[in-house]
Amino acid sequence: MTCVETWRTSWAYPTTLLCVYGFFTTVKPLEPFLTPFLTGPDKNLTIEQLTNQIFPVSTYSYLAVLVPVFLLTDWLRYKPVMVFQCSALLVVTAMLLWLKSVAEMQATQFFYGVVMASDVAYYAYIYSVVELQHYRKATSFCRAAQLMGYTVGSVLGQLLVSFGLLSYHYILVITLVLTALAWGVSWLLPMPQRSMFFHRRRKSEGRGGTEHEEDGDDHPVTDVPKTEDINPNHSPSPEDTSYITAPADLATLQRADTRGRSPSILTESTVSGGTSVCESPADPAGGGASCVGVLAQLWKDFLQCYSTPGLLRWSLWWALATCGYNQILNYVQVLWEHIEPSSNFTVYNGGVEAVSNLFGAATAYGIGFTQVNWHQWGELALGSFSAMGGGALYLMVFSGNIWVCYCGYVVFKCLYMLLITIAMFQIAADLSMERYALIFGANNFGGLVLQTVITLVVVDSRGLGLDIVTQFIVYASYFCFIALVFFVWGLYISLRCRRHKDPPKQAVATHTDTHSGAEHKF
Repeated sequence: MTCVETWRTSWAYPTTLLCVYGFFTTVKPLEPFLTPFLTGPDKNLTIEQLTNQIFPVSTYSYLAVLVPVFLLTDWLRYKPVMVFQCSALLVVTAMLLWLKSVAEMQATQFFYGVVMASDVAYYAYIYSVVELQHYRKATSFCRAAQLMGYTVGSVLGQLLVSFGLLSYHYILVITLVLTALAWGVSWLLPMPQRSMFFHRRRKSEGRGGTEHEEDGDDHPVTDVPKTEDINPNHSPSPEDTSYITAPADLATLQRADTRGRSPSILTESTVSGGTSVCESPADPAGGGASCVGVLAQLWKDFLQCYSTPGLLRWSLWWALATCGYNQILNYVQVLWEHIEPSSNFTVYNGGVEAVSNLFGAATAYGIGFTQVNWHQWGELALGSFSAMGGGALYLMVFSGNIWVCYCGYVVFKCLYMLLITIAMFQIAADLSMERYALIFGANNFGGLVLQTVITLVVVDSRGLGLDIVTQFIVYASYFCFIALVFFVWGLYISLRCRRHKDPPKQAVATHTDTHSGAEHKF
C-alpha cells in the first residue's frame, strides 16, 4: 500500500494515466483505410464526394473552434477539454459506424475538426501537474505512447486487412472500443490546480529563504530546482516529432524557473517578512487572471515576439509548410485510391503509415546529433529540403505506380518531420513556456487559415473543385515555391555572413530587464 500511495502522489501517476490515454486515442486501425471504407460497399460514397464535399468540412470546423478551444482549455484547466475531446472522438467513430449519407458524413467531419482543435490540451496538461525537473521525461513518455499508438493502430489495421481477418466495419468496432477505454481513463486524470495563462503559478520566497511555486489558489506546488542543478544542454529527442503539436526540443525545459519571470508577464512586489511574490498584473491578489488582462498580455507578447526577424522567418516557414503538410495528410488516401483502387488491389496504407512514422521519428532524432549552424544555414536547408519534398510529391503524381507513390509519401513525411524539428528548436530555444505556447498556436493558426483558403479555392466544390491529381500538382508546386523563397533568402544570408565573417546571432524575444530570462517552454 505504501508503494501505491507513493506512486499516486508522485509525477508518475498522472504521466502514466496520460500515456494510457494518449495510446488508446491514437490506436485507430481503420484510419489508414478510411477512404477505401467510405468508398466501399459500407458507405458507397464517391471519390468526388469525399474530396470536394466531405473532407473540407473538418478544415473549416477546425479553424472555427481553434481559438475558443485554446482559451477554454487554459481557463478550464485542461482535463475537462480532454474528456470533451475523447467524447467527441467517440461521437465521430459512432457516426462513421452507423451513418451513411453525405450530410451525415459532413457532420462527422465537423466533430473531427473539434477533436483536432482540442488536441492542444494533451501536452499542456502534463506541464500543469508535473514538476519542472520531470518535464523532459514526462514529455518523452507521452510522445512515445502516442507514437506507439499510431504505429500499433496502423500495423494492426494492415494485418487485419491483408489477411482478410475482419471487414472494415468490424475494424471500426474495434476502434470504437479502444476509444471508449480512453474515455474512461480521461475521467481518472487528476484535476490540475494551475494553468498557463488564467490560473498562473506564482513564485514566493519564505522567511527561511526557500523558494516555492504556488498556484492561483495559494497552494504550494513544488520546490523549484536551482539553475545550476539542471543540465541545459539537452538535444532534441526522437519522440518530439509530432505531426500535431509537440515541441521538438526540450532544452529550455531544463532551465530553471528561478531566473524570474518576464516583467511583462509578472510584476514583483514585496510583502511583509521579506517575502517576494510574483503576481499577475491582471490579478494582483494572486488568483486566476482576468480574461481581458490575459488577452491584452497575449497580444503584447505576440507583437514583441514577431518583431524579431529570425523568429519571423522560421515561423513563416512553419505556417506555410504545415498548411501544405496537412493538406497532403488529408487527401493522400484519395490519391492512393485513384492510382490503385482498393477494389482490385490489397492496399498497404497501414504499413506505409507505420513506416513513415518510424522513419520520420528516426530522422528527427538524428538531427539532434548534427553540428550545424542553423542561424547561418537554416534558410538554405529549409529551401533545399522543401524542394526535395516538392519533388517527392511530383513523383507521387506522375509515376502512376502505387509503390512509387508510397515511397514518395514516406520521403515527404520524413523531410517535413526533419524540418519542423529544426524550426521548433530554433523558435523555442529562448522563449518562455507562455511565449512558446503563444507562438506555437499562432503559427499553427496561420497555417490553418491558409489551409482553409486553399481548401475553399482548390478542393471545395463551391470553388474550383479540382480532381485529386490536379490538387497534388498544386501542392507540389506550392512546396517548390516555398523552396524557392527560402533558398534565395538563405543565399542572401550566407553571402552576407561571408562578407562580414560573422554568423548572425539568433534573434530572441526577451525583455531588457535584468531579471528577465529564458524559462521552460511548452
